[in-house]
Amino acid sequence: MKRIIFFVLLLSIVSFITHAQLISYPAPDVSVLNPDFSVKVRLKGHHWQSIPVYVAKVASVPATKTIIENTSFAYFDFSGEAEIAVTCNRKSVTEARIRPLADGIAHKITGNTIFFSLNRPCNLSVEVNGDIFHNLQLFANPLETFKPSRADTNVIYFGAGIHRIGTLKVPSNKTVYIAGGAVVQGQILIDKGENIRVIGRGILTQLLPETDKNKTAAPGKPIQQSRNDELTINFSKNVTVDGFIVLPHKYSIFIGQSQGVKISNFKSFSSEGNADGLDIFCSKDITIDNIFMRNADDCIAIYGHRWSFYGNTKNVKVSNSILWADVAHPILIGTHGDAQHPDTLGDMEFKNIDILDQRENQLDYQGCIALNAGDNNLISNIRFENIRIENIRKGQLVNLRVMYNHKYNEAPGRGVENIWFKDVSYTGNNAGISVIAGYDDSRAIKNVTFENLKINGTLITDDMPGKPSFYKTSDMGNIFIGEHVEGIKFTQSSNTALKK
Repeated sequence: MKRIIFFVLLLSIVSFITHAQLISYPAPDVSVLNPDFSVKVRLKGHHWQSIPVYVAKVASVPATKTIIENTSFAYFDFSGEAEIAVTCNRKSVTEARIRPLADGIAHKITGNTIFFSLNRPCNLSVEVNGDIFHNLQLFANPLETFKPSRADTNVIYFGAGIHRIGTLKVPSNKTVYIAGGAVVQGQILIDKGENIRVIGRGILTQLLPETDKNKTAAPGKPIQQSRNDELTINFSKNVTVDGFIVLPHKYSIFIGQSQGVKISNFKSFSSEGNADGLDIFCSKDITIDNIFMRNADDCIAIYGHRWSFYGNTKNVKVSNSILWADVAHPILIGTHGDAQHPDTLGDMEFKNIDILDQRENQLDYQGCIALNAGDNNLISNIRFENIRIENIRKGQLVNLRVMYNHKYNEAPGRGVENIWFKDVSYTGNNAGISVIAGYDDSRAIKNVTFENLKINGTLITDDMPGKPSFYKTSDMGNIFIGEHVEGIKFTQSSNTALKK
């Protein structure tokens, strides 16, 4: 029996060593790099590999004027256990943190180098001396499960190097592959297509520095001066987006009146106004998993009708993701719709999400989670579960309103109903007063449940200890409940211990 156990253990160890891999990709040009950090990675017990560190633009808005900052990012693929060494070349390191904080990644500092280990793929922000702009975003990817052949005629293949493509319209039944070490300058358009994949480990951008080294033998067509969104999916079905990084001019991904879109392991940075991360209009059956969005406008925005798109937006699922809004909302549902033929935005689920920041000066556009019904929209049946909000700089935790924004709407919304927040937490001291408010008796907020809402470690419940009888429970959570609101509950799961 002991021999059998020993043999099984030996096989497990051999299997682990066999499958442990580390894949890094050389950068195509020095012009896309950022010298602020140096990064080395190794499998435990192996030699160090240097990982290129790229530059991305992000937005700092300390008052009302936007300042564009250069942040850093790096990426590699691995399985097993990886050891990381991040050296800050910009400044002396006195302290560091690795976010999301919920990941609990321990580190040590030696000189100007931060050491830590990873035993699973993840997306991280490594921050030195509290600097959230000149930080390093580290994307530790899983190994690719599918890598197409250059010779496959159904594959549009971009290998390592810089490629200028203008606007690439992808036919049905095609795969676009952006290999690790590739930087593709241009836009990808999927219009009235089916069964399409856009995958890889490289970078898709419109913001490539203009140098002679960026020229290719086949530069393609000039970028069309339309909306300039980076990846557009219009009137299409069965589209997969996986693995690569986007540095856009406007939206990172635009989804209009489409069905069956799957997005996973996707990363995005933006610095301009109207440079949303992922926007969904009049679409259904959308699955989003394991994304990292750092945007200068809404990270995820879900709408009804706008422009040439019509219909309800239904069955959207977002999970295992990191959202960072330097401006505007991490999550926004509502706003746009068809006032003459009202839309319903519903049957959506958001699970296991870390919100790293919000900073929004305009009160109308605050809310890490904002459900804002306008244009006769009805927002219904939305569930948020395991949402961790870190110490945002300026904004609100939630903003639930039936509104009439005269800049965007032709009518107020119809209502917001059947909303469930479970295991939502906030740790910090900068959040303003959250708002829940209807419009009138026929355009109300109805049936909103907060289960295990936790503010700085304190559970906010209707029967919480220490709450004066004449207080609303919402007062304890810094939430203003206005008129035309009914059925608000703050509950505690039976298996949840009340802690402070």
